[in-house]
Amino acid sequence: MKPTTRIAAIATLLAASAAAIAQSGGYTGPSSQAAPTTGYTGPSSVPLMSAKDLLANGKDDQYVKLKGKLVSHKGGEDYEFADQSGRISVEIDAKHFPAGVKIDQNTTVELVGEFDKETFGESTLEVKQIRVVN
Repeated sequence: MKPTTRIAAIATLLAASAAAIAQSGGYTGPSSQAAPTTGYTGPSSVPLMSAKDLLANGKDDQYVKLKGKLVSHKGGEDYEFADQSGRISVEIDAKHFPAGVKIDQNTTVELVGEFDKETFGESTLEVKQIRVVN
């Protein structure tokens, strides 16, 4: 098979995979792509914090819970989260989106994850669990 044909075949497979993932649920707001997942949704001792408090007082590798909205998809696994106190960048692997649930910029969610505090640059939350809040 010629290299050009191989590249075209790979591109076609990747496009079909992306379309299948997008149809299975997940974030559907601006620039959305996501895959389904399931996980523990019971009680937790992980503290609920605000975005502002987390950025100001959070410790590196600290597990936290945020409640608010995913307001935009920045590309790849990067999203912008907002609550009443402010905004923070979050990283969400597609497998952490709940199966069959559409999440857009108007959906209130609870995110549980590990805070990545940066001395220089942007601190982020690496999300391990998403739960839609009614």
